[in-house]
Formats: sequence, structure tokens, C-alpha cells
Amino acid sequence: MVLRVTIVAVGKLKERYLAEGIAEYSKRLRSYCQLNIVEVKDEPFRDGYSPAEQEAVKSKEAQRILKAIPERSYVIALDLRGEMKTSEEMAAVIDRLGVDGWHHLVFLIGGPLGIHPSVIDAAHMRLSFSLFTFPHQLMRLILLEQLYRWFTISRGESYH
Repeated sequence: MVLRVTIVAVGKLKERYLAEGIAEYSKRLRSYCQLNIVEVKDEPFRDGYSPAEQEAVKSKEAQRILKAIPERSYVIALDLRGEMKTSEEMAAVIDRLGVDGWHHLVFLIGGPLGIHPSVIDAAHMRLSFSLFTFPHQLMRLILLEQLYRWFTISRGESYH
């Protein structure tokens, strides 16, 4: 059975250079998985929003993210406070999930304000790529590159 990978991300991708990188890694990943990228509508906000207003924005985005999660999927939320792993460790996690019968992995990327706690609670795993904060749209490209790296590690191929 072919592994399915879905990325649920808040907002539409706007930058051409990111779209080109995402297209390249999406093409490379065809040999390893069936990839689907789902964009959910971002909620408008402006600088100067109070913490309560920011929480309301994240809550509305969370509802859209949660609706986009396919049933019977293993959900990984990208979260600054999540677990940090090496590329080799994540390759092993993906291998183990396949052995355990998970055939659909879903990665969740929040919007510019981050990801709502309800989304974190719905995830099986919280994953942090770094203590750095990355723009949410750049995170899509970083995630795709890492997925490609994890698959090549798993298969013992030379990319890594």
C-alpha cells in the first residue's frame, strides 16, 4: 500500500520562489508517497491585535484545519514547543508508523500567529524543526525537503 502524506497548511502560497521549491520536492516525493497539500483559508488580522483577538483568529483557523484532517490518519502538528528529532530519527518514526499500520500521515502547519491548542490536542505528535521561528509559508518547503530526506534515509539512498 502506498503511503499517503497530506499537508494541511493555513493560507495560500504567494511567493513564486517557494512555489517553485515546493513543486520540485513534490515531484521528487512521487517515488515515495502520494502527496496532497491542502490549503485552508487564513483569517485576516492586523498588527496590534490583543492576545484575545489573536486567540480568536487562531481558533477560527483551527476549525478549518480540523475539518481538513482525513479520517484514520496519523496527525503530526508542527509546533515550536514540540519534540525535536534528527532526520534519522524521523525516518525511523515514519518507518515504524508504516509497520504499525498507519498508511496516511498528516502534517499540520498553522498560520502567521501559530497553531491553536485544539489542533495540538488533535495531533498524535508535536514536532518542532528548530527553536527558531520560520514563516509559515516557508515551513511548507522545509517540511517537503525533510520528507524527501526522511524517505531517502529510510531507503538507504544517497541524497542524505
